[in-house]
Amino acid sequence: MRSVATLAGVILFLILFGPLLAPYDPTAIDIPNRLSPPGKEFLLGTDALGRDILSRLLHGARWSLGLAFFISLIGLAIGTVLGLAAALGGKALDWAIMRMTDTFLAFPELVAAVVIAGLMGAGTWSLIFALSVTGWMRYTRVARGVGLSLRTRGYVVQAQLAGLSPLAIARWHYLPSLLPSLTVVWTGMFARAILGISALGFLGFGVQPPLPEWGSMLLDARVHMRSTPLQMIWPGLVVVTCVLAINLAGDALRDTLAGDDTRA
Repeated sequence: MRSVATLAGVILFLILFGPLLAPYDPTAIDIPNRLSPPGKEFLLGTDALGRDILSRLLHGARWSLGLAFFISLIGLAIGTVLGLAAALGGKALDWAIMRMTDTFLAFPELVAAVVIAGLMGAGTWSLIFALSVTGWMRYTRVARGVGLSLRTRGYVVQAQLAGLSPLAIARWHYLPSLLPSLTVVWTGMFARAILGISALGFLGFGVQPPLPEWGSMLLDARVHMRSTPLQMIWPGLVVVTCVLAINLAGDALRDTLAGDDTRA
């Protein structure tokens, strides 16, 4: 749990204060210093327009990590509501929701997101919509499964007999039991959202220039991949490191929660 808390703190720090640590303006063009190698003045070098790569990476954290956090929360909210509705709403509603979930799961998430973003046009809001629409299904399955297992528990039956509304029962009895499982799923979907944002940015459908975003930085650097490969290595390394760290934190969180359940 300590590693999970540390990672959460680092990500939150980068989102809130990363731009304040940037030594230069990430959009400032400096042609005389274009494609400069790493050195004292530019620690990670500059891109084809002379923009400081380190500054762009730090500013890009707000877009890549911040948008991924926001998108994963949207998916969490949609999936939890649909999963609980399927578990508590009767057979017809359960069938309809789960068939819709299976239909969305039949398509690769990233491919579907690219199609949606392509139809809507490039931009931040189309990116958010595309990844949110394709990122709720796993939450729905988990919420439905836990909801079905809780429906016959004694305290839930007693709450129903006491006349509590379905919303009150969901709030006080279902959500606390759902939280551990959904948190583990959320860490994986957070990492997927980072990859999705970077992939759409690399394809030109994400955050638009001159705003710095890790995927769009990869797109800008591809032309100079052979002559100055570090331009492409830095943002790629940041994306891989963040995704790997979040996935490892999710595994640690899952093991911790499983250990708590065993002791209980």
